[in-house]
Parts: sequence; structure tokens; C-alpha cells
Amino acid sequence: MHIAPFDNQNKPIVDAEDPTVPLNYFNIVKLKRGEAFEYQVPGYETCIVPATGSVDVEVEGVSFAALGNRGEDVWDGEPEGVYIPVGAKVTIVCVSDATETFVAGARYDKVLDPFDVRQHDLVQYGSDDTKTHRKIKHILGQKQHDKVGRLLVSELFTVGQGGWSGFPSHKHDTNRLPDETRHDETYNFRFKPNWGSGVQMLQREDNKPGDAYHIVDGSTICIDNGYHPCAVLPGYEMYYFTILGGLTQRSLVQYFQPTHAYQIETIPGIKDMIAKFK
Repeated sequence: MHIAPFDNQNKPIVDAEDPTVPLNYFNIVKLKRGEAFEYQVPGYETCIVPATGSVDVEVEGVSFAALGNRGEDVWDGEPEGVYIPVGAKVTIVCVSDATETFVAGARYDKVLDPFDVRQHDLVQYGSDDTKTHRKIKHILGQKQHDKVGRLLVSELFTVGQGGWSGFPSHKHDTNRLPDETRHDETYNFRFKPNWGSGVQMLQREDNKPGDAYHIVDGSTICIDNGYHPCAVLPGYEMYYFTILGGLTQRSLVQYFQPTHAYQIETIPGIKDMIAKFK
């Protein structure tokens, strides 16, 4: 499902128990210096990641100061995040001129401890020749496996302009270990320059026609089932914020589309990328 950009007025874009991706939660919070925003999501663990600007975060009396170091867009600086336990009361205060802050969430039933992430885990894969050159910055990746329930949060950047991501095509909509896990997934896209655009494919069955969505700067995509590669137009860079929430476990097991699975062997570094979603 494609949700076109709109002024959400700091209300969830993907709320708890969303009919398409019930395991996910997503909000974009926009504040100016000194403004505050409070939230609480029962039944969901969350992660706060400033897309731009800096915020102070308070979680049930625990404080994390000056989260975020970016300027005017997601290419200007590196990601930082704060993990928020299930149902915790949170206050976000803008300490820069302005901020646009992502709040990512996954359904979970245990209360853990809050912590901040000031350094990310980087994976770069693909190649210019295969038109799949990408880098992923894991905010909640494998390093926090014992500190997080079922939430995975990362940022994907194209390397160069144009090309494909999420390829070889894969899905993760069915719990059938060891071949696949059920993980709902939500994306928010940005383009550089911001008038760029791309396409999100969603193929429900191998070798049968699927759906395609025209994605623009600020588009949100909710993926419930099917194989889901995406592409950016030549001459533009693409970024997407990625939220994964598992049904029964945190570690993601992707099932690659049989028609294209052999290309795992042709794309440099993709096996390392797969291993990092833990």
C-alpha cells in the first residue's frame, strides 16, 4: 500500500494495529526549537530517529540529550536513535532550529530498558555494474539483539544515481522456519534532489503480474506480503527509512523469489547484507 506524502500533524501515519501492517508503527514528528511532543504506544516498542535536526528525549525519567546531528536532509550527517520500551511515556523536545523525527515501532509484549545508539553498523553491497550499489546503516541491527524485542530499524541509501534496491526480489510474509519469517515492513522514501522519484514493485506470486507504485519524496510504503524490489530514476539518489517488525522473532529470514534467487551469487556483498538483519 502506498501512502502519499501529507501533513500528518504529528499523528501516526501507520498506527497501532494497522490493518495492512499490524506489526508496525510509524510516525513523523515535526517540531521547531523549544517545542515538545509526548507519546505513548501500548503494546509496541519504538525507536526515535531524527531525520533532521536534534532533539532531547526523556523516557520515564531517563534522559538522552542532543540526539541527532543532521542538517537539512538525511544525507547531511549520520543516524542516531533511542530505543523506547513498550508503552513507555516519552517526551521529545526540539533543541535545533527545527526537526523532523521518525518514530518506528514493532508490536511486542515485554518491557526492556531504554538506550541510545550513537554509532550505526554499516553494510555496503552491490555494484555499479549490476545497478544495485547500496549502503545500509543499521540503527537497531544485530548488535542489540539481546536488548530489543522484535524491532529492526535501518536506513538505506543508494550509492550513485539510479538503480535498484531490494533485489534479488524477496519476501518475508509467512512464518515457516528455517526458510522464511513473518516480518511486516514499512518504508519512508526521500530523494535527492527532492523532485526525484521512483517505483515500488509488489509481486504477490512468482512469475505473475503484480502492483507498482509511483513513489515520491515523503512516500510511505506498507508491505504486507509479496516480493518487493524498488528503483530510483537515473540522475537521482534515493533513501528509505526501514521498519521491520517480526511476528514471533526478531531475526529476519528472507525468502528469495525463485526466478531471481540465483542472482544472490552475482551481486557483491549481498550475503553480508542478509546476515546483518538479525
